[in-house]
Amino acid sequence: MENLDKLNKFWKNKKVFITGHTGFKGSWLSIILNMLGSNIYGYSLKPKKSSLFNQANCKIFLKKNIYADINNYNLLKKELKKINPQILFHLAAQPLVSESFKNPIETLKTNIIGTSNILDIIKNIKSLKSVVIITTDKVYKIRKSNKSYSEIDHLGGKDPYSASKVCAELVTECFANSFFEKSFLKNKVSTARSGNVIGGGDYSENRLLPDIIRSVNTKKILVIRNPNHIRPWQHVIEPLVGYMKLAEKQFKSKKLDNYNAWNFGPKKENFIKVINIVNLLKKRFNFDTKISKKQKFSETKVLKLNSNKSNRKLKWSNKWNLKKSLNKVMEWNQLFNKNVKAKKICEKQIKEYFK
Repeated sequence: MENLDKLNKFWKNKKVFITGHTGFKGSWLSIILNMLGSNIYGYSLKPKKSSLFNQANCKIFLKKNIYADINNYNLLKKELKKINPQILFHLAAQPLVSESFKNPIETLKTNIIGTSNILDIIKNIKSLKSVVIITTDKVYKIRKSNKSYSEIDHLGGKDPYSASKVCAELVTECFANSFFEKSFLKNKVSTARSGNVIGGGDYSENRLLPDIIRSVNTKKILVIRNPNHIRPWQHVIEPLVGYMKLAEKQFKSKKLDNYNAWNFGPKKENFIKVINIVNLLKKRFNFDTKISKKQKFSETKVLKLNSNKSNRKLKWSNKWNLKKSLNKVMEWNQLFNKNVKAKKICEKQIKEYFK
């Protein structure tokens, strides 16, 4: 618990504004910050009924809960000016590749204009000392070599989701150079690129672990889209701790790095194929599978992140290997099915992580 106590010293009573706080990652981040005694203000669309935010009753411990669209510039500005936060995490986004093919304009609007709104408004929020813009590991221009990508590699996106997040990166860099360079926000705004996250309370469609859990719970056949695709899998707590370390170091430092983008991906042994994860879990849980012959949309085959910069400069690295992370997801599901409260399960796993 020593690490939690250490974090507590910094985060206690800090005013933290989170966009996208009702999402899967936003809910876990809110629960961690609540355990550390932060004053949390959330701005996000209303969540679906079956969401971790509702199941963990996150609304209760927030200082302020705002259900609103990130594209509503005037309301966002009004709330940020009223609250005057010290730290801001921008997670509000359309987060799914599959959804971006169904609704490309909505995806582009939310992920590009939403981010631009935040960056434009914070120019005048003088209370801010650290801002972390969350993007994705899918911002890199894919090479045939299958090497892992580091922060200085070329950006590129073939699908609407990836392209929207590349634009969010470019817009952030543009604001940093055009507006923040000579202001109180100099070197205080960064982007964070995370690998594929897994964890309890994720109900997204067309994502591997939620699909597996649905198959286990409903006894329906699991349809696998891309069995041989490789991803950098990690438990959701891992990158969130990375974002928090980045926010804290940025808060305290004059300058962290020449390039304000940070990768948060797992160790090499966590870069594995979809089918390997399915087979690992099939040994313990009873569910049937079939490979989908029809591909609704094209996805990157191999995606690996190089997180050496975060390891070195933020002293951040993954604590849980893939097997442990998968166990934690399935444990969360089993406990929740036994009517253990969602917030209690999250807090239990967070405490275990920091031990």
